[in-house]
Amino acid sequence: MITYSFLQHYWWFIISLLGGLLAFLLFIQGGQTMLFSLAKTEDERRLLVNVLGRKWEFTFTTLVTFGGAFFASFPLFYSTSFGGAYWVWMAILFCFIIQAVSYEFQSKPGNVYGAKTYRSFLYINGLLATFLIGVAIATFFTGSDFLVNKGNITNQLAPVISQWQNPWHGLEALLSLRNLSLGLAVFFLSRSQALLFFVNRLNSPEMEKRSRKNLWFNALPFVVFFLTFVIWTLLSEGFAVDPTSGTVSLEKYKYFTNLIEMPIILGTFLLGVILVLYGIGRTLLSAKFKSGIWFSGIGTVLTVCSLFLIAGYNNTAFYPAFPNLQSSLTIFNSSSSLYTLTAMSIVSLFIPVVLGYIFYTWKAMEKKRTDIEDINSDHHSY
Repeated sequence: MITYSFLQHYWWFIISLLGGLLAFLLFIQGGQTMLFSLAKTEDERRLLVNVLGRKWEFTFTTLVTFGGAFFASFPLFYSTSFGGAYWVWMAILFCFIIQAVSYEFQSKPGNVYGAKTYRSFLYINGLLATFLIGVAIATFFTGSDFLVNKGNITNQLAPVISQWQNPWHGLEALLSLRNLSLGLAVFFLSRSQALLFFVNRLNSPEMEKRSRKNLWFNALPFVVFFLTFVIWTLLSEGFAVDPTSGTVSLEKYKYFTNLIEMPIILGTFLLGVILVLYGIGRTLLSAKFKSGIWFSGIGTVLTVCSLFLIAGYNNTAFYPAFPNLQSSLTIFNSSSSLYTLTAMSIVSLFIPVVLGYIFYTWKAMEKKRTDIEDINSDHHSY
């Protein structure tokens, strides 16, 4: 028999998987930050814009699905974070809006702003969106400044369950060095994976050579910031939940303990890290190796998914509240009803079909490596 607890764990796994897929697809944003540095000519910039433009909707769709899944399965988190830390989420949303506008209008007839203006929008999207998403996710481990009082639902004048406790509404997360370390790690990871993607997809020896050279300057900072966040988190106190009373308390080495007590997730995490490093390392060391994006991409999904799982599984509060630990959100006190989770679980059985469609579409668009002649002959190019 499928229990309520099983469904709560199942949907946290779905959220974690979507988070991993989103982290991988952010290579599109990373590539956009190199339109003015990696590319040296107008043809090269058009080439980068178009190979990235064929994929930008995947990232946008995954982000929307990620938010939608959170809203449906853990609505209290959605109302608390999206309704409280709204400056951060509005900034992220704005970044993706200007990305969509840029791809749709930069090559339209009558564009009075010029292609460079719209490409600047792409640069802003790549820089801020990756960094802010990393900072926002880091708060799952460091905590946020909110209080929850479910009794307020009966207050006819102000039936507000969650209340943010400062006027910065999420921007205070930027004051935490641990949050910043993950934000920078995500930023440099997105750029590293973009360079791996360019090596794999571009039919341009000069661009490939530059991509391999630039990979050094992005992969090294990524490793430094990622290790900083992971080691800091594993050695810090975590937010443990008493399985009987639901009381939240600080527990030393909680996230490290979660990895040890869940060996499958530990194995997945280590495999993911190894795949990311292998994809990057072999691309740097072998001039003939062009498949690093697939090793690094799969590794990113596994690693990020594992981080989400240790944040929510094993009696852990996935959205801690540091003003009052008892306001912290867990997969038990923030989830939808049994009926809602059951109904959504039936719909989720179609996820493999959707993933299969994405794989088919991706493969159909990438039958061969792309060069500028392909862009010039494409009537639908950006």
